Amino acid sequence: MISTKGRYALRVMIDIAENGGVSVPLKDVAERQQISKKYLEIIVKDLVHGGLIAGCSGKGGGYTLCRPPEQYTVYEILKLTESSLTTVACLADDVECPRAAHCQTLPMWAEFDRMVCDYFSSKKLTDLMRKA
Repeated sequence: MISTKGRYALRVMIDIAENGGVSVPLKDVAERQQISKKYLEIIVKDLVHGGLIAGCSGKGGGYTLCRPPEQYTVYEILKLTESSLTTVACLADDVECPRAAHCQTLPMWAEFDRMVCDYFSSKKLTDLMRKA
């Protein structure tokens, strides 16, 4: 399940992208998106650390995208902000399933996992932006 952190990260990225390269103050994003500024501070910290956005402080400060919006996929944003995008626990990298060799459902879960990854990888940030 995608958490509020992942969903809000997408909203932050869209909001920044829709402001066309201008440095966007977090308080403005919080107000427009109706999300707590305190919670957004946690999210943008991850986005900055992951190299998706850059922040500058002081007068005229705020956040900007590091790349053009068409170069971001929904998958990379969610992967950065979610602890895991794996659809079932037995496919997680840190889990070694003792039944994997005999599991009749594992191929189905693996295929579903690939479908989710492919779907989110095919969606660009620009696909989510308002069309002017």
